Amino acid sequence: MQETNKMRDRLVNEFAENYMEKLFYFCLKKAGSHTEAEDLTQDIALQIITALNKGTIPTSFSAWVWQIARNRYSVWANEKHNRNESVTGSDIGDYEIEDKSENILDEIIHTEQMTLLRRELAFIKSDYRNIVVAYYIENKSVRDIALSLSISISAVQQRLHRARIILKEGMNMAREFGKRSYNPEQIAFVQNGRDGKKGQPWSIITHLLYKNIFLETYENPQTAEELALELGIALPYMEDELEFLTREQLLTKNENKYQTAFKIISKEDQRKKYDNNKKIQKPMTDKICELIDTYIVEDGSKVNCDYVGYEAAKWALIVRTFDWLQWSANTANNTSVEYRSTYPVRPDDGAWILTGYENIDWKKPDFVGQHGYLSHDKNEVKKDVEFGQFKFMFKNIHEKTPEHLNWPEAYTLWLVCSGRTEACKKSYLEKLLEYGYLKKDDAILPNVVIFDRNAEKTYNEQLTEKLTSLRDDIYSLFKQAPDIERGYIVEQAILDGWLKYDDNTSKTIGAYIYL
Repeated sequence: MQETNKMRDRLVNEFAENYMEKLFYFCLKKAGSHTEAEDLTQDIALQIITALNKGTIPTSFSAWVWQIARNRYSVWANEKHNRNESVTGSDIGDYEIEDKSENILDEIIHTEQMTLLRRELAFIKSDYRNIVVAYYIENKSVRDIALSLSISISAVQQRLHRARIILKEGMNMAREFGKRSYNPEQIAFVQNGRDGKKGQPWSIITHLLYKNIFLETYENPQTAEELALELGIALPYMEDELEFLTREQLLTKNENKYQTAFKIISKEDQRKKYDNNKKIQKPMTDKICELIDTYIVEDGSKVNCDYVGYEAAKWALIVRTFDWLQWSANTANNTSVEYRSTYPVRPDDGAWILTGYENIDWKKPDFVGQHGYLSHDKNEVKKDVEFGQFKFMFKNIHEKTPEHLNWPEAYTLWLVCSGRTEACKKSYLEKLLEYGYLKKDDAILPNVVIFDRNAEKTYNEQLTEKLTSLRDDIYSLFKQAPDIERGYIVEQAILDGWLKYDDNTSKTIGAYIYL
């Protein structure tokens, strides 16, 4: 049996390499039409390959091939003659040309290869697939298909012909699916800005399929067909998903190729960055903490920590100081690091930027995010309130306060911090008390760090020699790692005991507001 299979495979390869071209010119000479020659060649080739698959081993392969070719041509010529006779005196436009000749689909069904057929139907374009399914599986006529698609009968016939060729090619090849089809990879995201009203992008990017589409098309434009094979997803579904992701501005489309519309940082690049950041984590944290202790405790400032206490205030102070120093250091060092005060407009009133990170096998410092307030009603915002809260993943602190405030809540907090509690609505005061941004003793008081609007400007202008030296040292460290993240500094400050946290620590640590 094994020897028979080897012989069959050898004869199939010999036929494909040495006879197909000659067979086509034989058919072209007989049929006189390029299209008809292709059909006839296909039918003859199918007869030969089917016979070989059934175990036929001819004594003289060449003579056997040409005998089948002549016999098949004779059948084809008779069928063509009969068709021509039947339409004599009729309106050719009213005549349904039935495709009764044996073709690749008939042979598939006869030889019980429906699994291969279904596979190939999943990977041909919808223009061909829809017609093939309608004609061969739903048993619709060419005329009905043409009417339903608003195209001509000849266009349907041409697509059927082309589909047969594509299906045959696909069935005769061993498809190799990409590694992500059986070994999908994960990707994590960091988003800055405002979500869309339907929760975009988070409502989309958490799906495993989408993550792998983003990884596959990052700086590597691909067609829907290529992605379908790489991810092992049938083309009809892949086409719909790609169009959806393009509408949501997570992919871009150029002609027929798709590409990820945001940055993805590879595992290798993350490791290089991590190793570099760890080198300066300790010295940078020491100097930032010393600068804050000197500026706040020794020199005094226009930062009001009295309501929350200095220990709790440190959580906002260290990150806010880090952000300011990073921006000013990279400006002074002429280092290009992306900062945004506004974000691109997205679908459903979103405004955000997104960065992806390939999953890593080591632990990075806990992420520190930053949220503020949201308002989807532009008419509601009568004053731009400078409220923010750093969100610490350390011990899941970020889960203890709402993800965002709305604008009336943020405005109410600003009124209280400005000494205008009497102007506040009771319902908003109660909400802020519940969240912890306000506290109640004899009166309602803020429970956030309060910055003077000009504090940073004053800070920069009135630096003492000691503070100037600290600042310049920090600038030098930023030059070595311009895009080091907040989490490294917070992690080190916790390890050193400069930042303290226990069950009694305010749940609103990291919250601040500008007056």
